[in-house]
Amino acid sequence: MKFNEDSDQVLVIAEVAQSHQGDVDLAHAFIESVARVGVDAVKFQTHIAAAESTSNEPWRIRFGERDESRFEYWKRMEFSEEQWGGLQEHAESKGLSFYSSPFSSEAVGLLRRIGVSGWKVASGEANNCTLLPGILETGQPVFLSTGMSTIDEIDQAVERIRDAGSPFAVMQCTSMYPTPAEKVGLNLLAFYRQRYGCPVGLSDHSGTIFAGLAAAALGASVLEVHVTLSREMPGPDIPVSLTPEEIRQLISGLRFIERMRGNPVDKNAVASELADMRRLFTKSIVAASDLPEGTVLERHHLAIKKPGLGLPPGNLPEILGRRIAKSLRKDDFVIWKMLEPSKNA
Repeated sequence: MKFNEDSDQVLVIAEVAQSHQGDVDLAHAFIESVARVGVDAVKFQTHIAAAESTSNEPWRIRFGERDESRFEYWKRMEFSEEQWGGLQEHAESKGLSFYSSPFSSEAVGLLRRIGVSGWKVASGEANNCTLLPGILETGQPVFLSTGMSTIDEIDQAVERIRDAGSPFAVMQCTSMYPTPAEKVGLNLLAFYRQRYGCPVGLSDHSGTIFAGLAAAALGASVLEVHVTLSREMPGPDIPVSLTPEEIRQLISGLRFIERMRGNPVDKNAVASELADMRRLFTKSIVAASDLPEGTVLERHHLAIKKPGLGLPPGNLPEILGRRIAKSLRKDDFVIWKMLEPSKNA
């Protein structure tokens, strides 16, 4: 599914990030896996170490012994242009949109040449005046992350994107790995929608299906979740990721929520549809014991019992003090035609 600002269906993006560990065959395996569970798009991050990082960049979190520096790690995450093109072709052959987050102008150029379906702008790049122009020139959809951004910074980025005429969605995101429930920030979905008048989404780092389901119930148009093939895989993103089976369950829940949101219920119409059920489970006024003809009904003469085939309990005040025109056996329904007219009628 391509990004559609007017769609009522949540666009689900599986974020591979660096979970491929620099192995292009593993990256292809991710594409196969997420295509099987029904996501709409697959997303990567395009790193060119020499273009985005200095040799003294500090680690966000040190993991493993394979890379001596953060720079070496980004270097290991690089793919050639030919390899990126192969990934893009593979994704599209599976019916997936292919997105990536570029982290340098060189990465933007590479992605433009292979033909991505759209762009994710990381919050650290949201106001990078050397990177955004190349993205916005394409006119393709932009998913703007807000993970580390202030409102002023989001305002500025949205203004640039809107001025360029690109379709876009603002993605609520909290750059905590994993994000605790109290920091997910679902309240910001409505805030962004009102402030920017655009589709909104959640870029989720909670490592659960719950945040995404809640976001969909609140009207999110886009949901991005990290994916891992196994929780035993190495890498910094595994704690925030979902397995393919969890994503399958998530998507099932999203589609259920979409059907609920897309079908407002008329309560009276539903009650009419349930008329047979109502008769079974509601109650009627019945004789509490055998009553001879001419009995003037008092409260102890009557009981309230299922099913709802006679007069409903609400009619009880109108019946008390009336005389029955024929005898009743215990549990017979009391109906109007067996009652003599009220003296007050």
